[in-house]
Amino acid sequence: MAVLYTIAIILGLIIVYVLVNSLRLKKAVTNLNQDEFIQGYRKSQLIDVREVKEFEAGHILGARNIPSTQLRQRYKEIRPDLPVYLYCQNAGRSARTALFLKKKGYNQVYQLQGGFKTWTGKVKSKA
Repeated sequence: MAVLYTIAIILGLIIVYVLVNSLRLKKAVTNLNQDEFIQGYRKSQLIDVREVKEFEAGHILGARNIPSTQLRQRYKEIRPDLPVYLYCQNAGRSARTALFLKKKGYNQVYQLQGGFKTWTGKVKSKA
């Protein structure tokens, strides 16, 4: 019986953690569908937070690559006074990146809903 209580407590803590984390991410970033994303990203900083190999395989035309694994060292390359448009493959890394940037004082942070895998616009890749 004690084992069931322990499992129930652990599951409860996991659920609370997931809910709190999703609320934090929701506050840190504004999700935009592709049309909304296209309307704003040309007047902003478009950042691809995927790894270099993913970026070289194909990225949104005009994007800069700052992998999420290098963000702590390179975030100052992103201007805090301009809107920041982020994307990754599925929107998970870009959401965590947005949370990090929000903590560093960036206020206009947006991400592509669904990530690059849902993108149907212009793409550039290294041949």
